[in-house]
Amino acid sequence: MTVNNILSTQTSRRVFATGALSLFSAVALSACGGGSTPATNTAAPKADLKTAGASTITMWVDAERSPALKEITEKFKADTGIEVKLVIKDFAAVRDDFITQVPTGKGPDLIVGPHDWIGKFVQNGVIAPVELGDKAAGFQDSSIKAMSYNGSLYGVPYAVENIALLRNTAIVDAKAATLDEVVANGQKAVAAGKAKYAFLVGMDPKQGDPYHLYPLQSSMGSQVFGKAADGGYDAKQLLIGDAAGIAFAKKLAQWGDAGEKIINSNITGDIAKEKFLAGQSPYYLTGPWNVPDVQKKGIKFAVDELPTAGGSPAQPFIGVNGFFISAKSANALATNEFVTNYLTSEAAQDSMFKAGGRPPALKASFEKASSDPVVAAFGKIGANGVPMPAIPEMSAVWADWGATELAIIKGKADPTEAWTKMAASIKAKIGG
Repeated sequence: MTVNNILSTQTSRRVFATGALSLFSAVALSACGGGSTPATNTAAPKADLKTAGASTITMWVDAERSPALKEITEKFKADTGIEVKLVIKDFAAVRDDFITQVPTGKGPDLIVGPHDWIGKFVQNGVIAPVELGDKAAGFQDSSIKAMSYNGSLYGVPYAVENIALLRNTAIVDAKAATLDEVVANGQKAVAAGKAKYAFLVGMDPKQGDPYHLYPLQSSMGSQVFGKAADGGYDAKQLLIGDAAGIAFAKKLAQWGDAGEKIINSNITGDIAKEKFLAGQSPYYLTGPWNVPDVQKKGIKFAVDELPTAGGSPAQPFIGVNGFFISAKSANALATNEFVTNYLTSEAAQDSMFKAGGRPPALKASFEKASSDPVVAAFGKIGANGVPMPAIPEMSAVWADWGATELAIIKGKADPTEAWTKMAASIKAKIGG
């Protein structure tokens, strides 16, 4: 499997601060068939599209995704006479630039990005709803749910992602179901001189890593927000400070620097990767973006399901990437035609997978991609995941959440007191 980690800036932001993360995904292994949607112009005659507005559609995209879109944009131009201009943008700033420029009429017609931008986009009135009709059934349910906000679909998904537990099979030859079993296996390997670290997960020096630790937290019954009637997250239901959250905080202290040292605050993401590549640990909690380097190193590994830390399933956050239409598009008719009848095609979704290595959101494309056992394994795990909250209030959660977890892991804060204070701070920030 080839995975290009082209959204590393986003990963950093999602994991440690604003809720943005790099992306592999939650696609169901049981994806059913479905024929491809032909990339042909079925919504309007060529003349209608050309006279409806600008003769050029502009899309903001990152450098690695741009080549994957070349063939489909050329077909669209051949069919309609309308050019799709691909403008390479710095991913670190593109979301804020889009929010700033769209109201002035200087923004693009389309933008590529993760689903957890939707809340901010809708809040600022810069994206328009998308009508997929029957085509929606051809996509993974999880990807459609992630791209939906307040009951409306706001993007066409093309990829999904989530984390898993990588296991060095030369050190530990069988998978484990619980974190306790994982730790016991790891400690046994260390005692036998086969490893230096029982378990690896990277920690940011200032913000910890609540994204990677969330499956353990969810397994203990602790969630961030409750759900509204439509199934979306409800900012008025802040659940993170409940009894289950405090129980998880106590576990962090137990696992941390002053306890069992399962989670080491001095092991950054880069160090965790380096140590696993050096064969110094049987376990590495990470996403598919690090798989290519593991493969290049020649390490024999398995992609294991996330271990449970409590009585509930270990649910990872899933991230979904997609295409969003500007609310101020100069040619909304042509832009909608391109998005709904071309970017939803099997050819387009296949091409995006080949470029980035992230499992396609389209079921038919995923079926082909899942012939790779690594893709299939991540997809199966992601099918049990939950979408990263896209509501604007999530941006007020990351900093307090990460800093509090890190302080507890370091043994510098009382778990109950620190977690309770964190929840109160978040609640005050979101006005709950």
